Amino acid sequence: MSHPWNPARRFERLTELLAEWRPLWQPLPFQHPRLPWPAEWSAMAEALLALSDAEAVRLQEAPFSDSPLADCLPVAELEALAELPRLASEGEALPERWAAQMGGRKWRQIQAFLPRVRLGEQETPLEWCAGKGHLARTLARRHGVGVTALEWDGGLCESGAGLAESQGAAVVLARQDVMAPGVERWLAPTTHACALHACGDLHRRLLEQAVAAGSAVTLAPCCYQRTADTRYRPLSRLGARAMARHHLALTREDLAMAVQETVTAPRHHRRHRWRAGAWRLGFDRLQREVRGRDDYLPVPSLAYGRMPDTFEDFCRWAAARKGIELPDGIDWAGHEAWGWRRQAEVTRLELVRHLFRRPLEVWLALDRLVFLQEAGYVAELGTFCERELTPRNLLIRARRGGPR
Repeated sequence: MSHPWNPARRFERLTELLAEWRPLWQPLPFQHPRLPWPAEWSAMAEALLALSDAEAVRLQEAPFSDSPLADCLPVAELEALAELPRLASEGEALPERWAAQMGGRKWRQIQAFLPRVRLGEQETPLEWCAGKGHLARTLARRHGVGVTALEWDGGLCESGAGLAESQGAAVVLARQDVMAPGVERWLAPTTHACALHACGDLHRRLLEQAVAAGSAVTLAPCCYQRTADTRYRPLSRLGARAMARHHLALTREDLAMAVQETVTAPRHHRRHRWRAGAWRLGFDRLQREVRGRDDYLPVPSLAYGRMPDTFEDFCRWAAARKGIELPDGIDWAGHEAWGWRRQAEVTRLELVRHLFRRPLEVWLALDRLVFLQEAGYVAELGTFCERELTPRNLLIRARRGGPR
């Protein structure tokens, strides 16, 4: 099944499908010890639970490929709607020597992103949420122009300025909170604002300010859930109308689903997440028994390397965080074993959510694209690299009045 590249029509159809199938993709299986869907979907659940470990892992990484859900859900259409073209790159490859002082993955992302920045002759580049200004330095060296980089952290500005000076890059690191009043002074009709993986409200702010100023934009958005809003507010007028018409409401948890793909994580980090998930589920069963309340209790996340050594230690840590007094005589081995079994079940049930993960991400990007088009921009959406380099490989580039 193929869909012609009409952003507004694709956006409308995705809105319709996300709303129609919300009872299946919106519930978080790990919060529900019993099937989180209506009873009529029990056969689908049984098919998922019967999958082998290898098949479950395969479908996590390629949810549309030979999906056992194709007879139940619109798998082919979701795949077609989520498919985007690769945007063409321009110019020669970046010299490897420019990678100095950058992490390897960051450098490869910049290598893929920067050749897709179409800088007009009279445009001045600006990096939004720059960190140490890695992208800004590379922009300056590639085009032989001065670049301004906005970053709120003074320490990062200082480090970035030192790197720019040592590499002879004409970059000015300006300390600026992009969410604060006055950020508009950095944008003008001749500005070309660039952001590689600006999160949530940060890239939303960029788009709103760029439209107000008439600036060109090249943006790879990320982490849509990092927002002050508890419910998603569409940027585009089309999005607001479509969400109202189809009664689609999205929470921060829903938005987080769009960026939960972890294909780039090292294997030991994946093992850490797998164990953390099993222990959380084991603790969830324990806290329900101890509290006498059959509801999910969220527990703070622990960074890699900070997990306790044993399941018992983890439960005592989690209980202390939530103010729960644990009784004596707990069957730690039993609760842990239950957690591992539940982890296997949850992994399989979440394959339904995986089918809607990329379509939701594309829907969010289309809302941004349509917002720019409604403001008189010529805008395009596509990918700038393979998902193995970063699953957040969507790119929006736009300029008011079209290419120069």
